[in-house]
Amino acid sequence: MSAVYVLVGLVGYLLGSINFAIIICKRIAGIDIRDKGSKNAGTTNVLRTVGKKAAAMTLICDILKGVVAVLIAMLAAWIWDDSDPETLKYLAALMAIIGHTFPIYYGFRGGKGVATSLGAMLVVHPQIGLICLVFALIIIIATRWVSLGSILAATLFPILTVFMVDSFGAKVVSILMALLVIFNHRANLKRLREGTENKISFK
Repeated sequence: MSAVYVLVGLVGYLLGSINFAIIICKRIAGIDIRDKGSKNAGTTNVLRTVGKKAAAMTLICDILKGVVAVLIAMLAAWIWDDSDPETLKYLAALMAIIGHTFPIYYGFRGGKGVATSLGAMLVVHPQIGLICLVFALIIIIATRWVSLGSILAATLFPILTVFMVDSFGAKVVSILMALLVIFNHRANLKRLREGTENKISFK
């Protein structure tokens, strides 16, 4: 039975490693997004560096890879019916985020995994995913700091999981997911403390 967890984790990681920010920016603008702006291979940096079209494509594709990783985990749970489906779903989500952060195809230099986390959360547990999404949007609209909304939503995710999901494995993995997203925003946390974090424009 342990083989299914290894398989789901591996598939999640390989899917997460497909970095659409790098692919799209290379195709549209001929640049490596990791050398521009904040040097992060994610939607916000794509928006600021390349534009709205590229950012929208990046956001959709990064969300979808989180969705697909969890759907594969759900299929695996159906095939191996003696496994813990909740743990499998959360594991797939975690590994997709790890893949996005440390992509094997791109020298282990990726993004922060926020969009991938969102896609995965919405499938892992739609209620929790929607609560975290609305919460993040409220913070972002109120402060115009995308990083703050992402960090606080990541913090809320395991708290809700602890109270709303019975699986112990899922609870543990949800905490690891939150810690990874927060770790990926460590530079943003420093800038937030210093008051130098960039704000997003809604124009």
